[in-house]
Amino acid sequence: MSINKVLTIAGSDSGGGAGIQADLKTFQELGVYGMSALTAITAQNTLGVQGVYPLSLEAIAQQLDSIGEDLQPDAIKTGMLFSAEIIRCVAQKVRQYGWRKLVIDPVMVAKGGAALLLSEAVESLISELIPLAWVTTPNIPEAELLTGFTIVSLSDRENAARVIHQMGSRYVVLKGGHDTGTTEAVDLLYDGEQFSYLTSRRIDTLHTHGTGCTYSAALAAELSKGRTVQEAAATAKAFIQAAIEDGLELGGGHGPTNHFAYQNRMRGERNGAY
Repeated sequence: MSINKVLTIAGSDSGGGAGIQADLKTFQELGVYGMSALTAITAQNTLGVQGVYPLSLEAIAQQLDSIGEDLQPDAIKTGMLFSAEIIRCVAQKVRQYGWRKLVIDPVMVAKGGAALLLSEAVESLISELIPLAWVTTPNIPEAELLTGFTIVSLSDRENAARVIHQMGSRYVVLKGGHDTGTTEAVDLLYDGEQFSYLTSRRIDTLHTHGTGCTYSAALAAELSKGRTVQEAAATAKAFIQAAIEDGLELGGGHGPTNHFAYQNRMRGERNGAY
């Protein structure tokens, strides 16, 4: 039996809604074999992040070597990397093993506002990792931090995508979920020449914890199957839309999305967890 393999390099979320946990759930639902390299352990729930405990560079490098020497992934995604040293370690291993289909989700701030990337690490992300990216998937606040300018209009988003592409990312998907002034969530895909747009209905809910992790994991899963970036982004958009619409409503704060929802819909079911 042949199955596509996807590696997530990210932090652990004890609440299960984001990070490694969200990625592996997404991989499973989309029919690919998920592997992981942890960069940090977080203590968090729907109310916020109570603690962040980065792993040693040796532990991170050894996890990546274990994958690279035996279980070559068909696609890779990064999530929470936390520090400049971890970013440099990951970039070195990506180059060492020739991993090409790299999806970078530039995780910087948790839903509750806790910093998940040290401020001094942003420059390392720009100089070390984004030049290796097949796709970079920032939301609007992350794109503002990467580019250094305020994003208000659609033309601002297009300009930001151009700048991130110039940093070296082959494709850019600038997600529109944080543009709360509209009834639609519009994601912008830029391939270096043309823009295309993926639109969905905006859902008024607090339960959006882990949406960025889940979206980029779905994108990586589809890329591992040989899909184009446009095809992969369309599936990722449908996956996260279903996960938000058919919410689980867990916890007292920013709850997780429903990773079962997409496949439930494929089977003609709605709103059930199983």
